[in-house]
Amino acid sequence: MSNLEANLRSETSRGKNNILRKQGMVPGILYGGEEKNELISISKKQLKVLLDQENFLSNVLKIKIKDKEINVLPREVAFDVVTDEPIHIDFLRMVAGRKIILEIPVRFINNELSPGLKRGGVLNIVRRKVELKCPTENIPNELIVDLDGVDIGKSFKISAIKLPDNVQPTIQGRDFVVATLAAPTVIKEPEKPAEAAEGSEATGEEGAAQTAEGAETDGKTPSADSAKSDKKDDVKKGDDKKSQPEKK
Repeated sequence: MSNLEANLRSETSRGKNNILRKQGMVPGILYGGEEKNELISISKKQLKVLLDQENFLSNVLKIKIKDKEINVLPREVAFDVVTDEPIHIDFLRMVAGRKIILEIPVRFINNELSPGLKRGGVLNIVRRKVELKCPTENIPNELIVDLDGVDIGKSFKISAIKLPDNVQPTIQGRDFVVATLAAPTVIKEPEKPAEAAEGSEATGEEGAAQTAEGAETDGKTPSADSAKSDKKDDVKKGDDKKSQPEKK
């Protein structure tokens, strides 16, 4: 359980809240139970460390105000639309004997020990969080799904996940699926043997050589035919000159 130190504040104006933010504090409110609401402020640095945790909104915290410690649950955080910095937070007092509805994150462990994942299987996560109804004194931080020994085709339903005492899902009447381990959708083609690859390269080289020889032959033929044609034209011109009568 994480601890936070908070200070009481009496001013609620926008100007006073902005002054607190410039001092590195985040205004907040503490409500719930039989006590009246309390205006508080907490360190933004400490709050940002907790915000990085995936289960922040389902994790019970202990807030210390002066000499009093109170178990609380973060309920809502407001962020600046430009800087994305936290500017306000609401905390709910934990009252024993009451129940609360929360979304609890699901965590998958022992991925490296799953035969299905080793063979290329795909873990399809249907629900990354499960909505549960929990007593305030028994709120789980996360739900664990163990993948040790799990093969392709296995599905994980809510009934297969161990829940704490008096904790139950809000969805009743059906055993809903949390995740499945499915077969890969893309089949990898086998690589060609080395000999076949070399053979195809050799065939390609021979074809290229034959093409080059054909091109050379085609280039020489027109020149020989052209020489013969020129010679015939010269002979014909000579015959024509002989057949013409000489002028006196």
